Amino acid sequence: MIDEIEVRRGNLDWANVLWVYGPLVAWLVIIYLASTDIFSSKHTASILEPILRWFDPGISRARIKSIHFAVRKAGHFCEYGILAVFAARAFRWTRGLGFYRHWALWAIALVAIYSLTDEYHQSFVSTRTPSIYDSMIDTAGGLTGLLVAWLWIRRKKPGDKWIDGEVGNGEDD
Repeated sequence: MIDEIEVRRGNLDWANVLWVYGPLVAWLVIIYLASTDIFSSKHTASILEPILRWFDPGISRARIKSIHFAVRKAGHFCEYGILAVFAARAFRWTRGLGFYRHWALWAIALVAIYSLTDEYHQSFVSTRTPSIYDSMIDTAGGLTGLLVAWLWIRRKKPGDKWIDGEVGNGEDD
């Protein structure tokens, strides 16, 4: 189990910082790399089309294009849902910076801002097409990721004293 990160001058446990923020930073890098030419529509089509033709050799070109479009938009939705979960995880474990109490707001703010900067970044890549609609899909994915994280946190198991708030108040055995 990780310890909460208490942010005070000279009081950082860098192993915990890496454990808490490492996945978040790594995922931000992955999203950045996915915004380059490597994951352009042309390149993802060259991977997806042979797979679809293997399943259905007679599939129409129009059907391939519509599936490709749906897969790409689902990718936006999922990658930012994952980002929101990593951000929520990091912000919930950080005390002293104001993240802890409003972790969900900070997480969705990060998702929205990063999705906008991601689309801006794509405007400089000749094989990519920036779109505000993709940012909206990204933010919707982030909100869904936060909802899933919140439901996971709120799940209640019979006798779970941590969920009931009984630990530390003298009622536990």
